[in-house]
Amino acid sequence: MNDSPAIKLSALTSKIQQALHNVFAEQSYWVVADVTNHSFYQQKGYHYFDLVEKDTQAGGIVAKVAAVAWGNGATRIKEFEIVTGQPFKNDIHVLIRVSVSYHQVHGLQISLLDIDTSFTIGLLEQQKQQTLLRLTSECADFIRKVGDRYVTKNNQLPLRAVIQRLAVITSGNSAGYQDFRHTLEHNHFGYTFIIDNYFTVVQGEAKAELVQQRLIDIYNSQVPYDAVVIIRGGGAQTDFLIFDTFILGRAVAKFPIPVITGIGHQKNETITDMMAHTATKTPTKAAELIIAHNRGFEEALISMQQNIVIRSQQLFSGHFQELASLNSSIINQSRTLLANHKEELHHIKNTVLQHAAAATLNRHRELIATSNAVLQRPRIMVSNRLNDLDNMVDKFRSFSRMYIQSKRGQVAHYDTLFKLMSPANILKRGFAMIYQDGQVLSNASTLQPGSHITVVLPDASLDATITSKTTTHEPGTDI
Repeated sequence: MNDSPAIKLSALTSKIQQALHNVFAEQSYWVVADVTNHSFYQQKGYHYFDLVEKDTQAGGIVAKVAAVAWGNGATRIKEFEIVTGQPFKNDIHVLIRVSVSYHQVHGLQISLLDIDTSFTIGLLEQQKQQTLLRLTSECADFIRKVGDRYVTKNNQLPLRAVIQRLAVITSGNSAGYQDFRHTLEHNHFGYTFIIDNYFTVVQGEAKAELVQQRLIDIYNSQVPYDAVVIIRGGGAQTDFLIFDTFILGRAVAKFPIPVITGIGHQKNETITDMMAHTATKTPTKAAELIIAHNRGFEEALISMQQNIVIRSQQLFSGHFQELASLNSSIINQSRTLLANHKEELHHIKNTVLQHAAAATLNRHRELIATSNAVLQRPRIMVSNRLNDLDNMVDKFRSFSRMYIQSKRGQVAHYDTLFKLMSPANILKRGFAMIYQDGQVLSNASTLQPGSHITVVLPDASLDATITSKTTTHEPGTDI
C-alpha cells in the first residue's frame, strides 16, 4: 500500500476548484464551436448543451465540453433568436463568449455569457453570396448580374394580360397557402382562378430537389399556366435555407413560365426571390399582386371602352350633320332640276304650238290654192283633196298631242327618278348605307374580319364588327 496519507474527496475537489479559479477567475473567452445535445427547460429558462469542435478534414470530434446558459446567458440566446430568426438548436455554428468554473458537486462548468449574432448571420450571408457567384458563373447563359439585381430568363418573361390559371408549389398543411387561396377566392372584384396544387416539403436544404421535381412536373404537364407560385408561411431564417440553394435557384431562373414567390420572410431576400419573375414578402402579398395585375388590365379595358364610346358618339354626331347637309343639298338640287325641266317643258309646249300654227297656216294657204284649183277641176278631185286635207289636219293634231304627252311623260319620269334617288327612299326600300372610318363604302375590298363598320338604316345607326368575309365573283341581284 501507498504510505502517503489519504485525503477526503472534498479536499481534492477543493484543490481542483482553487486551481481552476486561480487560472480562469474573472476571465472570459470567445469560442467558435458547434452546438449538440441541446436541451431547454422553459420554466426555469435553462439551456444545457455540448460544445464540440470537428476536424475539418476527417469530420471527427477533436474537442467536446458540456455547457450551460441561464440568467443573462439565456437572455442573450433569446435576443439571438429574435435578431437572426435562427433558433438556438443542435448543429448550428456559433461564436459565443464563455467563462470557466468548477463546482465540487457538478464538476467543470462552461457558462455561456454572450453570443455573437453577426457571426451567424455572416456565415449564412457568406454561403448565399457563394451560391450567387456560382449561379452567375455556371449559368451565365440565362443568369447575369446587372447593377444590384439579377437578370434571368424567368424574370424577362412577359406576364400575360390576365393571370387566371396558376400552379402552386407549397406544403399541403401550410397556413400561408390557406391565406393565399382565401385572398384569391374572396377578392372584391369577383375574379375567378383555376389553381392546381403541387404539394411538397418546403423546408430543409436537403429538400430542394423535391421542389425542383415539382417544377419539372409542372413543365411536363403541358398545361398552359399563366404563372407558377411558390409559397410558404413564416418561420426562422434557417427554415428558408432551401430557397438559397443552387439547385432551386438555377431551376427557377431557367423556368419557362413566370414564377411568383411569396415565401413569408419579412427581412431578407432569398436566392429564389432574386431568380424569380416577381418576389413578394408573404403568400397574401402574392395573391394581392395577382389580383392587382388583373385589375390593371380590367381598368385599361374599361378606359378603352369609354374612349370607344366617346369617339363613336363624336363620329356619329359628325356624320349625322354631314348626312343632314347632304339631304338638304339633294332636296335643293331636286327642286332646281324640277324647276329647270318645267321651264324647258313650257318652252317645248310653246314651240309645238308655234309649229302647229305655222303648219296650219301653211295648210290653209295650200287649201285656198287647192280650192282655187278645185273650182277649175271636177267635183271628185275636190272631194279627194278635202279628204286629204282632213287627214292631214288629224295627223297634225295627233302629232301635237303625242308630242306634248311624250314631253310630259319625260318630265314625270325625271320627277319620279329624282324621288327614287333620294337616300331616304333608298333606305326605305331595304337598302342600307355602310360607313368605314367616316367614308361611304361602295364595295367590300377594304373590309377584313375584325374591321369596324357603321350601318345606317332609316330608323337607326348600327355599329358592327366583321366576323367573316366571302368574296363573290357573280353580279348581285338585279333589283
